[in-house]
Amino acid sequence: MNNVKHITTTINRTPADVYAYASNPENLPLWAAGLARSEITKQGDAWVAQAPFGKVKIKFAPANSFGVLDHDVQLESGVVVHNPMRVVPNGKGSEFTFTLFQQAGMSQQQFEEDAQAVEHDLHTLKTILESAS
Repeated sequence: MNNVKHITTTINRTPADVYAYASNPENLPLWAAGLARSEITKQGDAWVAQAPFGKVKIKFAPANSFGVLDHDVQLESGVVVHNPMRVVPNGKGSEFTFTLFQQAGMSQQQFEEDAQAVEHDLHTLKTILESAS
């Protein structure tokens, strides 16, 4: 089994607001620098972006009322990384959780750096959504 971290942040916005923003792939460059550093474009059933580690294809879970924002990221090598992501109610706000798995061949230091990048992205998401309310 892989090492795993659940990275979470509380956002003072409704789950519907958080889901609507975070589920829109075109918003990724605004908050998810660890995944999309440039404009994201639609290609068939996937979205394509330039990530810090190369060009990626991203496929998202279908729209749903459960707050599931899972997405698969296909690297240039063809490897697909599944990223579970959820938004759930927390009082009048939301809890946003990203589950990060340590990938095969990834050192502990790389895993920690990846976790820090995700934490930064979630902080950016929180800042954007809370300043827009």
